Amino acid sequence: MNPTEPMKEPGPVTSSDSVEPEESFAAAPAPVSSAARGAVVAVIGLLVGILVGLVLHPSVPLWLQPYLPIAVVAALDAVFGAARATLEHVFVDKVFVISFVGNVLVAALIVFLGDRLGVGSQLSTGVIVVLSVRIFANAAAIRRNLFGA
Repeated sequence: MNPTEPMKEPGPVTSSDSVEPEESFAAAPAPVSSAARGAVVAVIGLLVGILVGLVLHPSVPLWLQPYLPIAVVAALDAVFGAARATLEHVFVDKVFVISFVGNVLVAALIVFLGDRLGVGSQLSTGVIVVLSVRIFANAAAIRRNLFGA
């Protein structure tokens, strides 16, 4: 627009001036975020795992039974760490998998060495305490992130 030209008065609105809404705009579904897809996949995986466990009734071999509670607590530590990382928007799936497997293997190795040295119960208690402290620290960070408290 040239600054020397006078401004034109707007005229009456005609049917050619109106903008018709696009049909595809109103009918298009909202895009699904990758986080939502990941959550759905996780829930489906959990439900499938529970269903398989209920149907097959798996049993833990006797030699593996001392390590199972430690492995579960180590896995919970990784899961709480992943939840915290997700809320802080720094979650990386590769880090989660490595943390999950690494925690379980290191905890089982410590308990195994404790059994071989004759101090298995003391080392098991130590592993549980350390992992529990980490779980509670992650739970506190999750609570602060969600509730601001």
